[in-house]
Amino acid sequence: MNQDEIRQWLQEVQHPAQGDQSLVALGMVDKIACADGSVRVTLAFPKRPDPLKNYLIGAVQACLYRHLPGGTDIQVDSIVKDPAKAAPKGIQFNLEQLREVRYIVGIASGKGGVGKSTVAVNLAVALSRLGYRVGLADADVYGPSIPTMTGTEDAVIEMYGEDENDNLFVPVEKYGVKWLSVGHVSGAGQALIWRGPMASTALKQIILQTLWGPLDFLLIDMPPGTGDIHISLLGDVPMSGAVIVTTPQEVALADVLRGANMFRNPQVNKPIYGLVENMSWFTPEAHPEEKYYLFGKDGGAQMARNLDIPLLGQIPLVQGIREGADNGEPIALGSRPDALAFLELARKLAEAV
Repeated sequence: MNQDEIRQWLQEVQHPAQGDQSLVALGMVDKIACADGSVRVTLAFPKRPDPLKNYLIGAVQACLYRHLPGGTDIQVDSIVKDPAKAAPKGIQFNLEQLREVRYIVGIASGKGGVGKSTVAVNLAVALSRLGYRVGLADADVYGPSIPTMTGTEDAVIEMYGEDENDNLFVPVEKYGVKWLSVGHVSGAGQALIWRGPMASTALKQIILQTLWGPLDFLLIDMPPGTGDIHISLLGDVPMSGAVIVTTPQEVALADVLRGANMFRNPQVNKPIYGLVENMSWFTPEAHPEEKYYLFGKDGGAQMARNLDIPLLGQIPLVQGIREGADNGEPIALGSRPDALAFLELARKLAEAV
């Protein structure tokens, strides 16, 4: 028998008051000494009294009796010892990879289903068409749609760097834009069942551990809502400001106010460059001159006035935008009126920034 063997056996002894974690995992097995015919284990307890101390000592003795030959001299002692501070775990982030990025703009929405990602993708392409160097980070962790919208689902993400602890993602380049999404890393169709802290860490890795290079604009397609992921991103990523996307309908506009208040909170204090009203009206392909206000008329324009922010653009609901997103060919690549609407949106954002 040796110390490693004994430590492995002690994995069986769990602390009922610590989520049934083993004493080994909790760092409570301080010392193991073994010699011919004898074993001595020292358990470390914190300064505060542990009501299960005697139970745990007995459990360790019982565990050793089960595994050791009969007649072995077994002794279990205890000491009082403050647990050592755990070394920092996980990835240590820094802002070095954003050093050459001029403006970081969050594309946000108070609720899902307003076409935020569609606007983000086409805005990125439109900015690139205007001559700007552009990247887009897909931070919509629970619904990463950028790979589909850009036709990069099958892209293999390369890593840059010799040390595995300092490796950087190399973004996908297409349509003159650098793209990186959680969907590129996790794989198509894989459900991301993550709690808030896990999601926040993954998103910071996508943004802060990517070889973006020199960019005029880095757009961040943020998750819908105003939860802990947003707070984490706004706290750790030096965003220049935000654009809010909504539809004209009342239920979406009610959430816009919450989104605007998040950015205007004194602890965040980021400028809102303007509001984009998506799906402003429906125009049939065969009758481009007709407009049908399916979700109400000018609701976004009125909300922009109420919030005292610019209305950057009104994007129509047309079949071509949907088809472009599904086919991985953003509509902003073309020259139709809907494409020109995104180019005008890009011009206004550039001026506002």
